[in-house]
Amino acid sequence: MIAEQLNGIKTYAPNSRKELMDYAMLHKSIMIAVNAEKILHATDESRNLINRNLGYPDGIGAVWALKKKGHQSVVKIPGCELWLDIVQRFYKEKSFYLVGGKQEVIEETVEKLKEDFTGINICNFRNGYLKTEVEETDLIADILKHKPDIVFVAMGSPKQELLMEQMQKEHQAVYQGLGGSFDVYTGNVKRAPEWWVKNNLEWTYRLINQPSRIKRQIHLVKFFVNLHLNRY
Repeated sequence: MIAEQLNGIKTYAPNSRKELMDYAMLHKSIMIAVNAEKILHATDESRNLINRNLGYPDGIGAVWALKKKGHQSVVKIPGCELWLDIVQRFYKEKSFYLVGGKQEVIEETVEKLKEDFTGINICNFRNGYLKTEVEETDLIADILKHKPDIVFVAMGSPKQELLMEQMQKEHQAVYQGLGGSFDVYTGNVKRAPEWWVKNNLEWTYRLINQPSRIKRQIHLVKFFVNLHLNRY
């Protein structure tokens, strides 16, 4: 699988979700979503964090940047869909560990996964509120104890990525950072309707429903200008 530098961020250009999943499973990768905002606001710290791991095109901005580099077959892979693709493909043979969200959300997530994927092996789970180093140490010890094949961490960036790296040092597995995906899966947060998602207008839908996001979305305009000027 080929990767390109987008403002110094190493971003892979998968031609399918299966290709990305196969690569991650083979290399026991930490998968990190890359979008226009991360590319535009990249710092040395964020670049290094992504470049040590497996950055994939989560947003249409990253896809357009990769296509501008010549990868016409690259596909957008939203992280909030990818983790469920992984579950669907591997739930009969792999074990899972979930971290993140409020206690009631993580419990709802586990219950729904067991309903949707009969027989899924969820080794253990816990909420995403790690308040002390002792709690983090205990979590990593529990990961090591259960030795899951796949770990999902939904805590937001860069906290989730830094935690996954600590886990990976003790137990080699496939890790994916999910942000707020548990909230979306359980229906506590509504995602844009399918038409908006398919037409790469999810950001527009969010802006219409949350006008307060306008300052954040203005950054996308700057990203596309820079992309047009070949700055990535």
